[in-house]
Formats: sequence, C-alpha cells, structure tokens
Amino acid sequence: MAGHRAAAYLFTVALALGVLASIPAAVQSIGVCYGVIGDGLPSASDVVQLYRSKRITGMRIYFPDGNALRALSGSGINLVIDTGNDQLRNLAASTSNAAAWVKANIQAYQGLTIRYITVGNEVSGSDTQFILPAMKNVNAALSAVGLGGIKVSTAVQSGVTQGFPPSQGTFSNSDGSHMPPIAKYLASTGAPLLANIYPYFAYKGTPSIDIKYALFTAPGTVVHDDISGKDYQNLFDALVDTMYSALESAGAGSVPIVVSESGWPSAGDAAATTGNARTYNQNLINHVGKGTPKRPGRIETYIFAMFNENRKTGLETERHFGLFNPDKSPAYSINF
Repeated sequence: MAGHRAAAYLFTVALALGVLASIPAAVQSIGVCYGVIGDGLPSASDVVQLYRSKRITGMRIYFPDGNALRALSGSGINLVIDTGNDQLRNLAASTSNAAAWVKANIQAYQGLTIRYITVGNEVSGSDTQFILPAMKNVNAALSAVGLGGIKVSTAVQSGVTQGFPPSQGTFSNSDGSHMPPIAKYLASTGAPLLANIYPYFAYKGTPSIDIKYALFTAPGTVVHDDISGKDYQNLFDALVDTMYSALESAGAGSVPIVVSESGWPSAGDAAATTGNARTYNQNLINHVGKGTPKRPGRIETYIFAMFNENRKTGLETERHFGLFNPDKSPAYSINF
C-alpha cells in the first residue's frame, strides 16, 4: 500500500461518498496478496501450501520474487505479478528493456498460471508518465515470445477518481489526469483495470460515514443514486461503481475491474480491531460473487494481505492487515 492512500481517500470520498500453464476461462473470486515486509515469515513453499490448504485460488506478489515463483510452479494458483514501481522508467525506456525483464522474470519460471502483470502500483506524481509506455513495451515483449495471453495492467487507488453519486464518477483532473489514455489502452487490449479498494480508509477520512456502511453491515440503503436509480448498501460497491463510471466517462466502459487489494486492519487504531477486520473480510468474501449495483456478477478480488508485516513503514495499522501471523496461525477466524 502506498503511504499517500489515506489522504487520497479523504479527497475521493469527500466527493464520492511452459511459463504459462493456463489461463482459465473462469476463476474463483477471492485471492490474497502475499507481502514479505516482515520478520519470521514462512518459507515460500510453506506459504504456497498454506494457500492451498485454505483453498485460496489467487495470489498477488509485489515484485518477481524468485522464491515465490519457484514455489508456485505447478500449484495452479492464479498469479498477479507486479513489476515494482522502481522498474517503471526502465520498462518505459525501450522494448528491449521490457524483453529483458520478461525473459528474466517470466520466461525463466515454468509451470505458473499468470493472469496479470501489474505495471506500477498506485503510481503518483511525475512517474505516472511512464505507466503507459511501460505497459505497451511489456505487452509487446510478451507477445513476441508467445505469451500475449497474459494481460498487462496497472493498479490504482480510489484517489484517481472524483464525483458523487457513483454514476457521476470521472477521473480526477489532478490525481487521475493520466488515466483516460491508460483506460482506452486497456480497452484495446482486453485487459482489466486493477483497483485497490479500501472502505477502511474512506471511513477514516470521512467522519460522516457510518462504520456499518463500510463493514457491509448497514441494514438497508445508505446512498440512493438519483441519476442511475441504483441503491447502495455498502461503501465497497459505491467505490467500485465510481471507478466504473470513470472508465465509462473516459470512453472505456468495456474495461472490467479487478479489485487488486481490499482489506481492514486488526490493530493500530480504534476502528482497527480483530472484530471489524473479521467482519469486513468475511463479508467481502461473501459479497464479491454478487457484483455491484452497476455491474452484477463475480468480481475478481484480492484481500490485503496474507500476513501481518511488522517491518512496513507508516501508520501502525499498516503492519496489521494480515489474515495470518508469521507463524501461520490465524490473526482471526475466516472462511474462504
């Protein structure tokens, strides 16, 4: 997660209240993000076994971690691989750079089920100029070696959008001005937009939000969209549909959304309790098969995160998003 996220959510919600084993036609809705910024974490092989024992069918990793990629070989776990933001300039510079990256980080590993390569995660500032050329170069490099079935995208947070109600979502003139060309490119390639969706940060940034709306526990409609006629009973749906409306406003309404991160911390703040984390994540798992008011149907979603990571910087909550502790014991009970 990026350190600027809470501020971005405040702004948004104020306005919005072989190498490739296979790419299955249909996948389970829920995956879990696997971060490694912590002490005493299990070996990659143990992590893969934990995913399989819990029947978690998808994993997102934040860089091409060789240990994880070797352990994942033959597992059948659907994989999202981030390039890492530190690679953006290099990948944008030339197709040969992208080809070298693909050779070293994709072709070098066998028996993987790679769904997406994420070129940049919550990129901000001047670095956003490198996202689209890097995506194009990585796409070309994959196609050149017969791996064009792997979709290339980027991951964004809700701060790139603006507008309320959800039907009025657009890309922000400030934090999201780089997004329309990216959205149109995704439409041309058939790739989804990866979106990190966090009702927790929206709730923290906007005191008027009822926590029940953020936790999927509101007893009825909280927001009625007078323009679309849609009713919203939870904030997750409102944030996702605002992103869908932004894609439509950019002329890219055909682009699906994959929720590449969503979660709730279990410690570090008054609202960050094991009870709230369990409630949010269990309700998220139960909900994503239904879709949103704007887009009914299964939403491919990745919970953040597999483990509590004690070496993460930033607010104390950043270290407590895990479903599991480093010793593989559950941080709280949850059913996949």
